[in-house]
Amino acid sequence: MTLRFGTAGLRGPVGDGPDCMNVPVVVRTTAGLAAWLEANGQGDGTVVVGRDARTGSAEFHTAAAEVLAAAGFEVVAFGEPLPTPVTAFAVRALGAVAGVQITASHNPAADNGYKVYLSDGAQLAAPADREIETAIDAVGSAADMPRMPVAPSGDDLVDRYLARVASLPRSPHRGMRIALTALHGVGGETAVAALRSAGFDDIHVVASQFAPDPAFPTVAFPNPEEPGATEALLALAAEVDADIALALDPDADRCAVGVPGPRGWTMLRGDETGVLLGDRILASSPPGSLVATTIVSSTMLGRLATARGARYAQTLTGFKWLARAGDGLVYAYEEAIGHCVDPDAVRDKDGIATAVMVADYAADLKQAGRTLLDALDDLHRELGVHVGDQVSIRVDDLQRIGTVMTRLRAEPPTTLAGLEVTATDLAESPGPMHTDALVFESREDVAGGPRVRVVVRPSGTEPKLKVYLEVVTERDRPAAEAILDALRGWAASLGDENP
Repeated sequence: MTLRFGTAGLRGPVGDGPDCMNVPVVVRTTAGLAAWLEANGQGDGTVVVGRDARTGSAEFHTAAAEVLAAAGFEVVAFGEPLPTPVTAFAVRALGAVAGVQITASHNPAADNGYKVYLSDGAQLAAPADREIETAIDAVGSAADMPRMPVAPSGDDLVDRYLARVASLPRSPHRGMRIALTALHGVGGETAVAALRSAGFDDIHVVASQFAPDPAFPTVAFPNPEEPGATEALLALAAEVDADIALALDPDADRCAVGVPGPRGWTMLRGDETGVLLGDRILASSPPGSLVATTIVSSTMLGRLATARGARYAQTLTGFKWLARAGDGLVYAYEEAIGHCVDPDAVRDKDGIATAVMVADYAADLKQAGRTLLDALDDLHRELGVHVGDQVSIRVDDLQRIGTVMTRLRAEPPTTLAGLEVTATDLAESPGPMHTDALVFESREDVAGGPRVRVVVRPSGTEPKLKVYLEVVTERDRPAAEAILDALRGWAASLGDENP
């Protein structure tokens, strides 16, 4: 079996053989990418190559850069591990024909990956992914591929990226105490530099998780969404009496936000941060600007767009779709704590820029004696109470995911949490929303009663079945929470061996 392109490129365990991440696989993949670029008239262009600090990343980075250089490309290869958004920025800033980032983002420590950006600065998407795979299949032995040494370069691009991020804030207020974790990834130094460039100096970091470490020793899974991953961050935030807490994933393309509340520190869901940032960005955007999110995210952004005179788009999961949602895009997010706050510069999720934008918004609110939770409450009062959750069922045998999806298609539920629902199978959709997912929705209740929406789909990057839950009511939060709790129980039951 050969490792195949998934979300924006390759991702898999580091090891020997064609079904793992190793130097021969990277060499052949890069040779295929180079051949595809040449066949599409981009053979004399610039390609940016970056990397994180995972096991194998340095070797894979060197191999990719050297194969591209030998194929005649101008290669900009960063000399140090850097966040993925810096590579995405560099592709646009240089007008490059492609970008490659060696990273497995928030996957377990055993994994690595090969992420591809196209000339528009967005992630690899169809039909280019299948065409490049065909070109890879035509490549001969990796040992026979020409390679040419490449000198490190691109330091000025990091400075340009930091200057761009520092230009994003909308408020002059900077009275923020910030707690930050990099989760053993590569975002720590860049995030601190970006926050300081934007005027935030009171920054406290989780020292045990700040330096890159491919073993990720303090967390079971290096993902801010996973239970327990942000415990050290929230403990630090309480200890230093921070105003906000920020957690980057290992390649810093995602950012989770922690806030103090009546019952102590808690992490905002991606949908909550999403609607807050959407409102913040639309407040200074031209009328008719476009905001976008995915089929598994909250429907609240759509209501917000209508209320603010903006346009709204919904796409499949993944920023390869969100970044291409349409002209006039000013903001896009997905509930898995990925936020694109500056599409003109970075056409992908960007945890560093998100951290700066959240700190800026929180500082503005603090000056007025308010918090992010206050702003969120305002939106719920205006747009209706939207509560949600994600239930992830991790499996050892990938066939179990297919079994669950087959069963749900054969016998879809007709009621969930006591509400009648109808099923939509997106695998049968002939249009751009075609994907392996099932959507269960209750009908719009004109009397203002509760509505539920559930999406079930296999993860595109991890061995998980993901279930996305949302309940909407006009005012009744306790009722919405009770329904959500019932939906959690149903979702968890999907992982039972004998449901």
